[in-house]
Amino acid sequence: MSEGRVEALYGKLKDLTVDFRIRPGERINEVALARELDASRTPLREALNRLVAEQLIAFQPGRGFFCRPLEPEAIYELYEMREIIEEAAVQLACERGSDADIGALKKGLYANGLTYIGKTVREVTAFDEAFHIGIAQLSGNNELVRQLSQINERIRYIRWVDMSARVKETKGEHKEIMAAIEARDADRAVRVMRLHIEKRMDQIVAAVKEGYSNIYMPGADELFDRPIEAAEA
Repeated sequence: MSEGRVEALYGKLKDLTVDFRIRPGERINEVALARELDASRTPLREALNRLVAEQLIAFQPGRGFFCRPLEPEAIYELYEMREIIEEAAVQLACERGSDADIGALKKGLYANGLTYIGKTVREVTAFDEAFHIGIAQLSGNNELVRQLSQINERIRYIRWVDMSARVKETKGEHKEIMAAIEARDADRAVRVMRLHIEKRMDQIVAAVKEGYSNIYMPGADELFDRPIEAAEA
């Protein structure tokens, strides 16, 4: 079996599940999917099992594979875990990050993500994730980076919904986080990061409802690919 073939199928399937082009809770028809992707069942099954391990899809014995559900309680728990991980990461970044690495973060991932006019929600969110991963890398803890990366994939669709509504506020909060890291003010960095990430359950419920509306509406695939326009003064 070609490892490259499995990797390619894995990437295609991950895109389908992260975007919810396979709808929440929908049973995955392996025969139809193999035909659609021009794949044999063995590498397809291996790619699906990888996604099960990452909790992007679920496997039910005797029933098969299903896309993960989009449930407020599960999303809320993921945001709680993200908050814990990112607070720890930014504190360690303040303590362990070298001046050179902090400067590189500011010049690169931070600066690249500040502008959003003309970018799509997907692009803005990708820059946002990269900035947060960059902070986690400053912590020097590879497990924090790995865990955060996996959580990002599982909440990415809801993050697109959220980013559509509050992109300007997000960039302002990034400025505060970056300033706190430069000052090596761990307490301030943790406080701002918490405010930046935390979500109330009612906010999660509202985002999930909007997410479902988007998934089942015509043209949903293009919803997050429209360039962001400047807000009216």
